[in-house]
Amino acid sequence: MSRTRTERLVNLVICLLSTRRFLTAAQIAATVPGYEHDPEDPRDHDAFQRKFERDKAELRELGVPLETGLASAFDTEHGYRIAHREYALPDIPLEPDEAAAVGIAARLWQHAGLAAAASSGLAKLRAAGIEVDPQATLGVEPVVTVDPAFGPLTAAARARRAVTFSYRVPEVDEPTVRRLQPWGVVCWQGKWYVVGHDRDRDATRCFRLSRIVGTVRAVGQSAAFTPPQDVDLIGQVAHFSGPVAKDQRATVVVRPGRAAGLRRWAIETVPGPGGDRLTIPYSDSEWLASRLVGYGADVRADSPPELRDLVIQQLKEVVTRYQPAAAGVLS
Repeated sequence: MSRTRTERLVNLVICLLSTRRFLTAAQIAATVPGYEHDPEDPRDHDAFQRKFERDKAELRELGVPLETGLASAFDTEHGYRIAHREYALPDIPLEPDEAAAVGIAARLWQHAGLAAAASSGLAKLRAAGIEVDPQATLGVEPVVTVDPAFGPLTAAARARRAVTFSYRVPEVDEPTVRRLQPWGVVCWQGKWYVVGHDRDRDATRCFRLSRIVGTVRAVGQSAAFTPPQDVDLIGQVAHFSGPVAKDQRATVVVRPGRAAGLRRWAIETVPGPGGDRLTIPYSDSEWLASRLVGYGADVRADSPPELRDLVIQQLKEVVTRYQPAAAGVLS
């Protein structure tokens, strides 16, 4: 199943779960991203109906209890909704680590480009006078902070719109401008990458989001290109990145009993009066610095100097990002 169809099905489920009444095909088409069409154009309308029929069949095959009925005795056109009583899951007991994993996955899903479309669809339902159950879709707002380029790039990939951005590589001081037709954004080895067609080099390229400098700017029209069929984005990133060799060593001091995740990576742990000194192998300074920042005051990077400087830089960025919000609360 393509990414576009998956997003459309997810938003269709969110739409039908958000109301108790039956929604007609026309109301769904006006609400769910991916169903836009001209109802006055017979060919365009027929294409929508075929797409909608395929999606309904897909949902039923997946076990989604899709019901058909009339919203009121005065209606003549049948509508659709999801039976809440049959769709709700029973209580599922989870261990603490399992619950944490599920929570992280859900938050990443929310931020991965589906939240904006889902929220837009719910707003359209309310504007049409359709009652929306706010409890049915808890958690559609993004709550995970990723690289600033994540949102613009995923939006451009969905719209099939070219982008331009400044990109810095480790061996070059000044960033260079890149022009890309983005096919998608993926996570590999703990880092986010965009894969697409580099318009200047006329070849497939991938770019790490953390190395993008400044704003990603969309250029040109939507639907300006067609990504290759069944392209393996992860495979492309792995091909360009090559094997990862953790040939560098970092010295990190952590408070006793804290930073269990870092302790699992350590190849040596030496207790001391100021905390436990860990030796951690790594290959990417930016990646390790972002992990250390996440532990806050429980962790201090001692060496190498490059890693320590990156940690300080990222901490300053966090302070800068949240200072305006804190000032607003205090005022």
